[in-house]
Amino acid sequence: MVRLFFLGLLFLSLRTAAQIPAAPTALRTDLLLHTDRVWSNGFLTNLTLEAADSTHFPGQLALIRSARPSFSWVLPDAGMFGRQTAYRILLSSSLKNSRAMVGDVWDSDRVTSGQSVGVLLPADRQLDTNRIYYWTVSVWNAQNVQSLFAHPKAFRTAPALSTYETSYYPLVKTEDQPRSQKLLGSRRTLYDFGKDTFGQVFLTVTATAEQDTLVLHVGEALTPNGHIDTKPAGTIRYRRISLPLQKGQHRYALQFKPDKRNTGPKAIRMPDYIGEVLPLRYVEVEPSAGSARVEQIVRHTVTYPFDETATIFTSSDTTLNQIWDLCKHTIKATTFSGYYVDGDRERIPYEGDALLNQLSHYATDAEFNMVKRSLNYLIFHATWPTEWSLQNVLIAWYDFLYSGDSRLVEALYPELKAKLLLPLARPDGLISTRTGLQTPAFTKSIHYDTFDGRPIIQDIVDWPQQGVLGLGKKEVGETDGFVFQDYNAVVNAMHYQGLVFMAQLATRLGKPEDALFYKNQASRVRAAYQATFLDARTGLVHDGEKTEHSSLHANMMALAFGLVPEKNQAAVLAHIRSRGMACSVYGSQFLLDALYNAHESAYALALMTSTEERSWYNMIRTGSTMTTEAWDTRYKPNQDWNHAWGSAPANIIVRKLMGIEPLSPAFETVQIKPQPDTLRQASLQLATLRGPINVAFTNTPEHFQLRTTLPGNTQAVVYLPRRKAKSQVRQNGVVVKAVPAGNFWKIDNVSAGTYEWDVN
Repeated sequence: MVRLFFLGLLFLSLRTAAQIPAAPTALRTDLLLHTDRVWSNGFLTNLTLEAADSTHFPGQLALIRSARPSFSWVLPDAGMFGRQTAYRILLSSSLKNSRAMVGDVWDSDRVTSGQSVGVLLPADRQLDTNRIYYWTVSVWNAQNVQSLFAHPKAFRTAPALSTYETSYYPLVKTEDQPRSQKLLGSRRTLYDFGKDTFGQVFLTVTATAEQDTLVLHVGEALTPNGHIDTKPAGTIRYRRISLPLQKGQHRYALQFKPDKRNTGPKAIRMPDYIGEVLPLRYVEVEPSAGSARVEQIVRHTVTYPFDETATIFTSSDTTLNQIWDLCKHTIKATTFSGYYVDGDRERIPYEGDALLNQLSHYATDAEFNMVKRSLNYLIFHATWPTEWSLQNVLIAWYDFLYSGDSRLVEALYPELKAKLLLPLARPDGLISTRTGLQTPAFTKSIHYDTFDGRPIIQDIVDWPQQGVLGLGKKEVGETDGFVFQDYNAVVNAMHYQGLVFMAQLATRLGKPEDALFYKNQASRVRAAYQATFLDARTGLVHDGEKTEHSSLHANMMALAFGLVPEKNQAAVLAHIRSRGMACSVYGSQFLLDALYNAHESAYALALMTSTEERSWYNMIRTGSTMTTEAWDTRYKPNQDWNHAWGSAPANIIVRKLMGIEPLSPAFETVQIKPQPDTLRQASLQLATLRGPINVAFTNTPEHFQLRTTLPGNTQAVVYLPRRKAKSQVRQNGVVVKAVPAGNFWKIDNVSAGTYEWDVN
């Protein structure tokens, strides 16, 4: 009987333990996941923060720089934890206290709240500088069941703390082996690392003589006969390096001399613990005069930390898969400086590059602080294009929408107001850089520090323009013959979008008067835009006031930002289709956005998978493994092969083709609106702060099936293709009521969990 009693207790305890939800995971401090890691000159070490601290180890850390950091976590399994109802955070001054569940710095007690992203340390709790802290969290579900506490996460504070300052990781290194090596004529050996990255080369050589020398060629491109291209076009990189050898076996580090242009006063410099890097894929070794033998050659690739497994996409279209891989690798490889820069030629942050880089970074990894750091830099280091000043506001809005953290945009809010360029507006709200309104006070307000009486910021539309950067005066550039006027349709479309986003930011930041002002201003600009630029006869958008020319750019920008009335959309779309890819790789972002926003998915997919010269496939065909600055060197003679502003397909695949976009900060509410068109099958795992969102579809003319998994603390609005006026929609095998919404069936309020929808 006693034995049965104890067996019963054991069964009850096991059953109770089985019912306890697992602990939260992916604990982030100020949005950083790896605050407990220690690096040495870019390489991850085995040291804990405490071990590094106790030995005064001179490594690199991801220091927390805010006096009131934020705490975020991912809920346990969505099946048991669809919605959090409460949490308890313990912040401790030692690992011992944390393991003992003693929150001697802060014990939040049970807080009734669904918030799992961006919980701020209370203002009455003070952190010391240069100090290690540990935190953990437990959560309650809708059934009032408490989870286990998470494994404690450590972080270290910086030597100085601010009210808010963006924290960031150090740059890191990985060591790559060549994917292949090939013996060329004259006993030369070509080593191929498979993909181009920003890196450094190390080799181990055995020499039998003291005065031997090895000659190496390092570069990005090959000639038709398979040798490294020693005279590559544009800014494609090549270096010839002579390496004096010592007798015996030694390891050598090749040193790349800094380029004057990309290490100038405006460039982002590489930190000393990393050293200079070069974009490279190939190393070709000439035979030495003696009998030196290369034993090993490796590349140290330098990046900001990047999780290759965070976001995964595959489809039934092999070309689309190659383009996804090209763009994803580009985003990882071009993080080499810790900021969004224009590639290797200048290594200067530009707003236009940053916006596209930001969207594609969100699409490929759950990283949110690199854009914050870049935006903060760009606000105070303005560049000259008119539209790019306006794009600061777009970057700020997406930063808040994807990260859920408003602290940076709140700190920059007065500066963002200036970036809207309102002093350049005429009474109807349209702005112009060419009507004498640029003054020293104006340029100072946007942190552009040069003024000599001429217009400082200038309209760009697209790049390059006719007659610059080696293009002849008869070569059209990338603006589709855009006719520049005082009042420019592209500039004012961007101005309108900036006002819309500024109104939304003001609302979120608790500034109702500002929100109303920007909303009203946006309405004025919209009315003036349509009255000034829309052609009542053709329905098209003119390039500017006092011209009847209608470029691709004027029409695609208006369509992308919702400025084309519904009655004009058919004419605008027909015109856009007639122009093809008459924009640059930068402009393609807005072209594809416009097409998917108008549900013109067939043409958008055709452009993304095109094999014409002006295509992403052409980048691969020419030999690049990163997106290039232009469609081909003949369209931009000084182009480089490592420009992330060409990576639009990465975010377009996620946001538009697979249709996953946040509707509220940090994906608390998410829209899932796939537009597959002729694509038979595709699947996507997208990392977010709340956990991965999984979407997959199979698609035939007769049947569409969508499979979705939503993490805890999210809900979705789901759209399914509506090909017939009446279709049967099933959810997990049961017929459900779906609301017609144009070309889609709409299902609201889909909670966390796994679903399968069928449309017949």
